[in-house]
Amino acid sequence: MSDAHAAAAAAAAAAGDAARFVHPTTECWQRLVQRDALQCALQPPYRWRYPARLSADCWLELPIRALASDPGRAVASLIPNQAAFAVVRALAEAMTRLARPLAAQVVVGPPTLGMALSPLVAEALGFERYVPLGYSRKFWYQDALAQDVSSLTTPGEGKKVYLDPNQVPLVAGRRVVVVDDTVSNGTTVSAVARLLASAGADLCGVVVAMRQGTGWQSVAASLDVPVLGVFDTPRLRWGGDGWYPEL
Repeated sequence: MSDAHAAAAAAAAAAGDAARFVHPTTECWQRLVQRDALQCALQPPYRWRYPARLSADCWLELPIRALASDPGRAVASLIPNQAAFAVVRALAEAMTRLARPLAAQVVVGPPTLGMALSPLVAEALGFERYVPLGYSRKFWYQDALAQDVSSLTTPGEGKKVYLDPNQVPLVAGRRVVVVDDTVSNGTTVSAVARLLASAGADLCGVVVAMRQGTGWQSVAASLDVPVLGVFDTPRLRWGGDGWYPEL
């Protein structure tokens, strides 16, 4: 067997082993628990779920998803539009506390999962509305108000994110906070920042439920705005007996 074939066989075997510790997510994101009620390990190796700590004694078990592009690596997943209302409310309340000191005048919600949280944060901040972005282009949209976007969990789709030109007056010259579900490699928030800049907005911060890994940090530094999260999760790598944080 050639070295290439041996490497491919080893990768396939690792992927098969890794799949043993990933399972359906139907019951995930449905409850917040105290530490003694957690059903997953607090320390690696992690199997099936990752324990995300929201506060001193409030935890959320997140399903582990292996990456399609590299099954030996994985992330803890959060899909708030599939979560129980109580979980979404708790996340939105925590995000509101993070967002309030930014003194934003407008909340912008990127599609799609951020829209489960951004309206709640906007309302809690005392705003009558928020500004949603979209992936679907309406016939009156403009190329000047669009940016290419991709993400870790939806790579290679060639999507664009749009701002409705009718909403430009809501953000132009105003302090804007972006409220989203997750920041990971930072490509989405970077595209949204460029889009808002093209509309004349003053980005004052980004608030998310989950900061995933560390790839987003360089983007945050380049934007020179705070990127705040309710909790942090590491990227994960298969270790033979479960998932371990990447170093």
